[in-house]
Amino acid sequence: MSYTNGLDDPSAYFQALTYTGNGGTQSITNDGNSDLQPDWVWIKSRSDASWHSLQDSSRGATKTLFSNTTNAEVTYTDAQTSFDSDGFSLGADASGGSVNVNNRTYVGWQWAANSGTTSSNTDGNITSTVQSNQDAGFSIVTYTGNGSNNQTIGHGLGVQPSWWVVKNRSGGSTNWLVGASSILGGTSNYLKLNDASANTEYNNIWGDSPTSSTLFRVSNVSHLNTNGSNYVAYLFANKQGYSKFGKYVGNGNDNGPFVYTGFKPAWIMVKNIDSGVDHWHIIDNKRNPNNVAGKLLFADLANAEITYTTETLFDILSNGFKLRGDYDHINKSGENIIYMAFAENPFTTSTGIPTTAR
Repeated sequence: MSYTNGLDDPSAYFQALTYTGNGGTQSITNDGNSDLQPDWVWIKSRSDASWHSLQDSSRGATKTLFSNTTNAEVTYTDAQTSFDSDGFSLGADASGGSVNVNNRTYVGWQWAANSGTTSSNTDGNITSTVQSNQDAGFSIVTYTGNGSNNQTIGHGLGVQPSWWVVKNRSGGSTNWLVGASSILGGTSNYLKLNDASANTEYNNIWGDSPTSSTLFRVSNVSHLNTNGSNYVAYLFANKQGYSKFGKYVGNGNDNGPFVYTGFKPAWIMVKNIDSGVDHWHIIDNKRNPNNVAGKLLFADLANAEITYTTETLFDILSNGFKLRGDYDHINKSGENIIYMAFAENPFTTSTGIPTTAR
């Protein structure tokens, strides 16, 4: 699927889908151009307020984390039960209540890494277990902390990561810390995926130097490196025609900024990083098949899906996205908004075929 300048079929590496819970067992099957065996599945109820549910094939399908809380990892044997050749399977969900309650509607976002195949990585001070897909620029890393400062961890991407997030699986009351040195401003800057805090500085929290093509760094804070605690990290690199991580500056009006990604986005998450009350807004092509796109979920909130008709609106275009609202969270005049986006189609394929607008 891959070629020198990008990916011809992004559905081999990312897909979103919607489904309705049945309170029993069911298999959820993708409908993209390619079959996708997911390695990271992020599920959220659209119809009801409930916690986000995040599973990956490195930790195992029954091991759940929650992007909207600081809670530690939980094992649910009857929630997500497997990663399948083109989707995932669910149980009755009696204990968790976040993925398959009867008649609730859901969305599932899925990323492919290496079909669950992991390897030990000894590139850093801390030995890690890595599942990496260099074509897609995505790596799942698990490791056990050693409690020392300025530690290096191998990630397997082969290029410098553009965006990453780390969660302590063992300890409660620990934040999901987001790093993006070139976007946020350095190794002391971070965001929290689980709340609305602005871009924050803390004493070289990502170590004393930028990430590299083989390593990322962590300091000895509980969120990143407590001795004996288990962690998971998801790391991404920009890939032309498939993924893009960056920021734009808001202009505060309905004719908002256009953000060029080089592809038609399937999934976009944005957050104002200058203000401290702005949530992580998520849109996707399955819940928003037409423009203007206004059906939103929030990575840091349990809220049900909200449909906006004014203020918080997007156009999903063949080569990027455009802001169509003046809401401070996504388009406050003069303020920086971070984004991450994954493709439905590249703007132009390797054979020169252009994608069409919606």
